[in-house]
Amino acid sequence: MTQKTSTGTVVKLGIAQTLAWASGYYLPAILAVPMARDLGVSTPTVFAAFSAALVVSALLGPAAGKAIDQHGGRPVLAANSLVFAAGLVVLALAQGPVGLFAGWVILGVAMAAGLYEAAFAALVYLYGKDARGAITGITLFAGFASTVGWPLSTWLELEWGWRGACLAWAALHLGVGLPLNWWLPRSSTTGIAAKVYADASQSEVPAPPAASTPSASTSSALASSSTTRTAFLLALLFAVTWFISTAMAAHLPRLLQAHGVPLATALVFAGLVGPAQVAGRLLEYGLLRNIHPLVSARVAGSLHTLGAMVFLFFGVPAGAVFTVLHGAGNGVLTIAKGTLPLVLFGVRDYGARQGLLMVPARFAQATAPWLFGLAIDRFGSGALWFSAALGLVAFAALMLLRDPPSAAALHRD
Repeated sequence: MTQKTSTGTVVKLGIAQTLAWASGYYLPAILAVPMARDLGVSTPTVFAAFSAALVVSALLGPAAGKAIDQHGGRPVLAANSLVFAAGLVVLALAQGPVGLFAGWVILGVAMAAGLYEAAFAALVYLYGKDARGAITGITLFAGFASTVGWPLSTWLELEWGWRGACLAWAALHLGVGLPLNWWLPRSSTTGIAAKVYADASQSEVPAPPAASTPSASTSSALASSSTTRTAFLLALLFAVTWFISTAMAAHLPRLLQAHGVPLATALVFAGLVGPAQVAGRLLEYGLLRNIHPLVSARVAGSLHTLGAMVFLFFGVPAGAVFTVLHGAGNGVLTIAKGTLPLVLFGVRDYGARQGLLMVPARFAQATAPWLFGLAIDRFGSGALWFSAALGLVAFAALMLLRDPPSAAALHRD
């Protein structure tokens, strides 16, 4: 990535991503209770509708990625701003459970083609193997989505109620998100994307041999086996890390309190996660940008478990250490979700592959608040052992991943 070619794109896409995350993924944390009260349903029902949206997002993610592979990010993301607005309007007009679930299902469609995976695919379409810096850049912007979104949703709800808040977010998608996505570089057969995909066609997919031989067949079988193994490990890694991230986002203050941290202190400790995420991404953008993504991901993949062990053994004073390490690791791993498939598989069919790899992660994300909540109810602070063990699974998957020769060559270019 060069600053000349991508800074404007990173700014536009980063702001649009902040809007998408704030008005979708982070919306229920603030509006679930007033929604439930007004619609005559329980708060868990609102979160069930949100989980349904995540399931829809998982199912449609591969198709959204394939569309970006074929047409570029500009038309897909711009159209998706309209889908976000439509979902929020339907939600604002809901009069009961049917309208509630309908609104969230539409938002699930929007999240399938409007969050990080789609943005990463759009950047890879434009910048190919040089997209790593741009991917990091947009996560720096969107890292503040909860910091911006939660206070803004709270203020909008206080001023105009939850329905007014949804309509305001819809207006922002039309007035801000749509223009920003439409002003992204045009999809073209003559631009950077064409060169990247032409290079990929020549370098990543060798021409078939003139005659089939036993050694060629064996080599092809081994390559297929290696690709399947890598895809499985990446899907496992993403599912585990998204489960941990979502579980912590939903239950971190409660988990800290279960381990003896007073409420006020728990809120302070939990508030360190956001800055730690951004700090981790800044580190990735600066010091770690010349290090192979697999190395930085392995370091990040160890941090949640390391922080959990420190907290479990040293108690309340180590709560801040745990939240900072968790946040920093999560910040870098968010970038790894975009860079690892790029460096391990290359640019061809990146969006479709990314969508498939993230299907288990979306399902894990949908179940994380409920399952980890049950674990806290049953085991109290002992639930942290569960997330620490999952962190070890993620770290093991990272250690088992190997950078293939073709990917190594891509990274060096």
